[in-house]
Amino acid sequence: MTMDERGKISKNVYVGESKIHGTGVFANRNFKRGELILEIDDTRVVDEENPLDPELGEFDYHCDYLENGKTVLMRSPERHINSSCDPNVFVKTIDEVRFVVALKNIKSDEEIAYDYIIDCHEGEVWECSCGSDRCRKQIVSSFFELPTKLQLEYLPLLNNWFIREHLEKVENLRNLSKK
Repeated sequence: MTMDERGKISKNVYVGESKIHGTGVFANRNFKRGELILEIDDTRVVDEENPLDPELGEFDYHCDYLENGKTVLMRSPERHINSSCDPNVFVKTIDEVRFVVALKNIKSDEEIAYDYIIDCHEGEVWECSCGSDRCRKQIVSSFFELPTKLQLEYLPLLNNWFIREHLEKVENLRNLSKK
């Protein structure tokens, strides 16, 4: 994918008021399942040499935790993508760049939401307000604490780095799916 193509897909969304929580990200057009919607900007690494800076408003933040303990500060618009227990997108890494990908067909002006627990291996517990029929109400931030049926459903959506870091648990799931 060229830089020009990446720039075009970033215009596929807009930020607006969400029924799920605060601010959300919405489709500017219809998307078909499997279509790339947005490139995620992972350029702002947060580490000891590059801590969050309150003078830049970086404590009003949303970080993402990636391979080998890498932490990145999420940028707009992707920092406003809310979580849903019935997601319509997921994150896929292609040639070391993360993209938001349509998990199902999405209509123009529909809110884009993914399940934060995909590729997540630790974190806080919080109350979910997604309002979907599949809402789990309380979210435990670990993929492996999801109900087994949901882990199996999400298995094809896991990124390769997550699989590598949790290979034994993922292999156990794969073996379950063969039964």
